[in-house]
Amino acid sequence: MGPITTGERRKETLMGLGDDIKHNAESAKGSAKEGLGKATGNDEMVAEGKADKTKADAKKVGQDVKDAVTGE
Repeated sequence: MGPITTGERRKETLMGLGDDIKHNAESAKGSAKEGLGKATGNDEMVAEGKADKTKADAKKVGQDVKDAVTGE
């Protein structure tokens, strides 16, 4: 396996950007659920929203670790 080319690095960077967007959207969805749950007094929805945000944050951390290891 040879060295990573510029094109391969660009592809990895774009894939990472897509992951960032996806994780931020998941976090925003969780925030919306949490806010709606609070507004309507639905504790289950608040909990789901918090869980969604936590899951998205964990994915972001995992992606950051991967990026640090691969040097992106």
